[in-house]
Amino acid sequence: MKNGLGVVVAGGMLTGILAALLAGPPAPTGRDGPDEPHLAAPAPAPVPPPRATRFVAPLPANVAADAAAALSPPQRPPPEWHEFYFTRAAYGSYGWGRRSWATDYPKSDRQFLTVLQRLTNLDAFSWENAILLTDENIRRYPFLYALEVGYMSLSAGEIEGLRDYLKAGGFLVIDDFWGTREWAQFEYQMSLVFPQHPIIDLELDHPVFNTFYDIDEILQVPAYGRYWRGRTSERDGYVPYVKGILDDDGRLMVIINWNTDLGDAWEWAERPDYPVQYSTFAFQMGVNMIIYAMSH
Repeated sequence: MKNGLGVVVAGGMLTGILAALLAGPPAPTGRDGPDEPHLAAPAPAPVPPPRATRFVAPLPANVAADAAAALSPPQRPPPEWHEFYFTRAAYGSYGWGRRSWATDYPKSDRQFLTVLQRLTNLDAFSWENAILLTDENIRRYPFLYALEVGYMSLSAGEIEGLRDYLKAGGFLVIDDFWGTREWAQFEYQMSLVFPQHPIIDLELDHPVFNTFYDIDEILQVPAYGRYWRGRTSERDGYVPYVKGILDDDGRLMVIINWNTDLGDAWEWAERPDYPVQYSTFAFQMGVNMIIYAMSH
């Protein structure tokens, strides 16, 4: 067990509480749900965070209110300040993946937050929070999650928005894409964002693997249905990797989980037939990445 940023966690609790925490009717997922996924409204600006950060981009109160009214679904509570928002990147894509950013959304996000709140004292917003890469408010959120990036096709505005966000100190988590074809598409998109910053392999002694939990093995986390068909891999993605992109000062600004699906483990962790070894690993990686993002 490790502590950081005022967060307290009982490491041994994770395995035993997943099913009890997450039981309940599933929410519709982004890929299969009947409705177009919504973008969550940004948190209001008047209340400052409890500690200084580089992500201060005040909004006039009327703008925040208008955004909340336009974008929030009826069941969402009024916007309020929290220490952490699980923020999902809404990006352009092509082909059948035109809404690929919304895969597993919002159930995966909500269930991850349920466990995060139970295991830690981090003041986390309980709802999903998706934002466009072109939104000027993106710098308000130091943690950004993107998945299914094998279908990513960024516009010029999205490239500039993501580049500026990461250069300002943002942290991007990539997840759930498989095989050489999807890798080639993602690698090309990142070369447009940062032509001079190569993608590197992350060794297990990198701080992101022991910022909170000590992780000494990279597991291939399978999609729920894939595991019960007798395999953990998809396409030709047989070996899981964790890679990264560093800024000019050596800070990890993009972490890339390739040939694995952390989000599906978050989404289906309440199912008694989903192997606990994968959901435990996925939650531990998620917590580590959040603590790294908020402390670097």
